[in-house]
Amino acid sequence: MTDPALDALIARYGLNAGYAAEVFAEAPAPDPRAPFRARGHLAADLDPLGLEPREAPPAVPAGEDGARLLAAWCGTLGAEVAHVEDPALRAWLEAAVEEGPGRSGLDGGARRALLAQLLRVEAFEAALLTRYPGHKGFSLSGGDAAVTFLDRVFDRAAAAGVREAVLGMPHRGRLAVMACTLGKPAARIFETFEDRADPGATHGSGDLRYHLGASALRRSWEGGGLAVTLAPNPSHLEAVDPVVEGMARARQRLAGAGGAARVLPVLLHGDASFPGQGVVAETLNLAGLEGYATGGTLHLVVDNRVGFTAGPERTRSTRRCTDLAKAYGFPILHVNGDDPEAAVRAADLAFDARQRFGADVVVRLVCYRRFGHNEGDEPRFTLPLLYRRIDAHPPVAAGYAARLEAEGVLAPGEAEVLRQRARGDVAAGPASPDLPPPQAPVLPPAAPADLAPRLREAARALGRVPAGFQVHPKLVRLQAARAAVAEGGPVDWAGAELLAFGLCLQEGLPVRLSGQDAVRGTFSQRHLTLFDVRNGAPWTPLAALAPGLEALDSPLSEFAVLGFEFGYATADPAALVLWEAQFGDFANGAQVILDQFLAASERKWGQEAGLVLLLPHGQEGQGPEHSSARLERLLDLCAEDNLRVAQPSTAAQHFHLLRRQARDPRRRPLAVLTPKGLLRDPATRATLADLAAGGFQGVLDDPAFAAGEPRAGVERVALVSGKLGHELLRARQDRRTAILRLEQLYPFPAGQLSQALAGYPRSAVRLFAQEEPRNMGAWRYVRERLGASACDWGCVARPERASPAPGSRTRFLQEQAALVTDALNWKP
Repeated sequence: MTDPALDALIARYGLNAGYAAEVFAEAPAPDPRAPFRARGHLAADLDPLGLEPREAPPAVPAGEDGARLLAAWCGTLGAEVAHVEDPALRAWLEAAVEEGPGRSGLDGGARRALLAQLLRVEAFEAALLTRYPGHKGFSLSGGDAAVTFLDRVFDRAAAAGVREAVLGMPHRGRLAVMACTLGKPAARIFETFEDRADPGATHGSGDLRYHLGASALRRSWEGGGLAVTLAPNPSHLEAVDPVVEGMARARQRLAGAGGAARVLPVLLHGDASFPGQGVVAETLNLAGLEGYATGGTLHLVVDNRVGFTAGPERTRSTRRCTDLAKAYGFPILHVNGDDPEAAVRAADLAFDARQRFGADVVVRLVCYRRFGHNEGDEPRFTLPLLYRRIDAHPPVAAGYAARLEAEGVLAPGEAEVLRQRARGDVAAGPASPDLPPPQAPVLPPAAPADLAPRLREAARALGRVPAGFQVHPKLVRLQAARAAVAEGGPVDWAGAELLAFGLCLQEGLPVRLSGQDAVRGTFSQRHLTLFDVRNGAPWTPLAALAPGLEALDSPLSEFAVLGFEFGYATADPAALVLWEAQFGDFANGAQVILDQFLAASERKWGQEAGLVLLLPHGQEGQGPEHSSARLERLLDLCAEDNLRVAQPSTAAQHFHLLRRQARDPRRRPLAVLTPKGLLRDPATRATLADLAAGGFQGVLDDPAFAAGEPRAGVERVALVSGKLGHELLRARQDRRTAILRLEQLYPFPAGQLSQALAGYPRSAVRLFAQEEPRNMGAWRYVRERLGASACDWGCVARPERASPAPGSRTRFLQEQAALVTDALNWKP
């Protein structure tokens, strides 16, 4: 700025000269590349059908290499990076886009190999259509370059020393990926169309062919091998996203130092599901969070502009289906699906960005869907104009072959030779690829005969803080009580739980706990980590006891977080993995994971998981949304020994339940209905001796009669589950009512119940009491398991209701008092 101009500003505004010079300094000369970097992707040639609007390319300033900028930013690969907040990543991407070749830099041999793979995809899907007309195969035709992208990513990963890749994808294109990327023989895939699948197959045969998982060891053309696992997925499309992230996170931990660079998660999405299903946003939000980050995920969004039968104007409110990723600062690459070389280039950029910066990268493959939602569907009913264009458009392989012939890479007629060879390869059914050996169950080491010394060691660790650490004044008593446990003091619920964790860690079994406010505990009961009140420094006593603990406050998510923990548990069977709902009711937000994964994954896919769900449950006057973990829904899912459902009523029972779960080589999900008010109830407390001896009991006998009181005067036997048992024991005035507690609901402990009942007079009437409404809770489930004697049992419960609990605490107290009275005085 010239001095006269500065003088004029000072005269006009009275500004300090130095401040005026700083504020009104001349702006630097504009970067001529800036318009291309900001909006070049909007002018890129991305749409094979020419339907997507394009902006005019930015003007090229004089003296700039306009052809280079146009090729880099406005060709068949468009890079959207202006929103990327990491300046180093953004600068690297801008330079990489501009310095790279307009296409892929592949030589003639590599380009012919690329065509051969596209022809194989085409031949495989054509064989399916020919052999099994009308069957659902969810063809990839039109989006064939998705296989090109995956092949390139996996080849690059193998060459870079990545050991494993975990892949999640919807059903569209899954069979083509199995055959052409994982190398599963076409003959084995064809068998699934004839319902002759091997029931003993590694990944099970209890689901549709396009939901199954697979695994293979890929040999890269650059050398090296990569174990690729394709995760099974139900029709709930994006539900697999957090599962894959959890699997990858677990495998990265097992890989040791640098695990994030050696295990690569890859996710395929649909253009309608990516913006349409909330679990996608929940999963993207995990990318940068401690305990959930996986060092970057590669996302491929197959944009075929149709969701089932609806076009983009009915499936999203954003200009592009990938705009959601902008909120998280992830780079977005847009690729013309008719240019497989651009897909290769996008794969290179995405993989390099991930490995260098640990970033998620989203690639949008702009393509089309040649057939309907499935091969039996007619898309022309609702999209006649779109399909008129698609019908007139050459397949991807044909278009690429024509280009290679025009450029002299292929001799005339060579493309047809390659096409016939691809058809022959599919028909011949090549040998099965190398598969990694099945993961053997990890058996916990043998438990010591005497647990007391280790329990005392864990108790001392829980009560210990570093020198100079200042505990919050309200937690001083808690720390003192935990330290006193080693000297014979009582163990409350949370203390017993932490001691179970401590024993696992001492035995080399990792422990991972997550959930909203799980580290402290929703009810301020756990305090697994303490914080110095002066400087906020954390201290986790169990982490100082032994390695292997991961305790996390999760984001405000149930769907993605529970899916993540499920995936983690499947990939690390030795770990005790627990997810705690803030209230049991909140598990409703993860119902897809409960129904489709936890309850059925072993039967559908041969996929085991020992995940533990801690679900606070019980009527305490806190309203409808804070009372019920929907026990009845959990029990509805139970069959074929698929789940374990328990409602322990003492700290010792909770301890033994977790210990059993951690040490059982049969990995089954466990749902624990945990209490709220009982967390500090003296009646639930235990001693170290209680924890050191015995084990979990499916049924607890009445403590008075178990202690030896005579049973001849018992007139009724009440079977209860949960905290109601303690309320009945406290309210009981005499010994005419025996109170048995059902601690495990599934598998139902019929033998233990029969044994407990046998000790009481046959003349005693029997009832089941629950605090839930009659149409909820465990009553209907229990009645079915009482067999022929079910008609002899009565039930005391709240009346049938649509809502789990009243909103008025006064009304709750009145109802609860009446319920207790009715149970203790019930007559048939």
